[in-house]
Amino acid sequence: MFPRLETERLIMREWREGDLEVFAKIFADAEAMRFLTGTAMSRVDAWRFMANSAGHWYLRGYGTWVLERKSDGAVLGRVGLINPDGWPGLEVGWTLDRHYWRQGYATEAAEATLNYGFLTQGVDRLISLIDPENKPSQAVARRIGETQGPEYSLDFMGHTHHCHIWSITREEWRKRAVLP
Repeated sequence: MFPRLETERLIMREWREGDLEVFAKIFADAEAMRFLTGTAMSRVDAWRFMANSAGHWYLRGYGTWVLERKSDGAVLGRVGLINPDGWPGLEVGWTLDRHYWRQGYATEAAEATLNYGFLTQGVDRLISLIDPENKPSQAVARRIGETQGPEYSLDFMGHTHHCHIWSITREEWRKRAVLP
């Protein structure tokens, strides 16, 4: 059910119960969660998030992967395709432990996700929902070919998040795609 993807430095794999320790740490970091939930999350919330992420694969046939570094097996975060009920489109999303920020991992994994999304899903565009203040994620979106679109108010985890819809069309992706 969970396809395994690999990039030059990364393995994108299924969720495992043992991942809770890493994700509880990531989600407890208010800075890492600033643009996702607006605040740190409890261990129980991290578990629910993991279960939700794994369940997305069963309900939609796609979802997010755990992002693991090939060189040492370190779990860096999660990346993948997100589209819960009420979402404005099929999203390429990422969340990394902040110790792994600014090393190109998010871009590398988001690019692989973008390719997977267009190769396996019959959509004309993929989106990323990004907070207007989240400059690093905006840079990732630009590097994968997305452009900033309209403002959007997203109700997520009991809060309203104001964001922009970044997107890339299938045609734009075809023009720039570099596939393995």
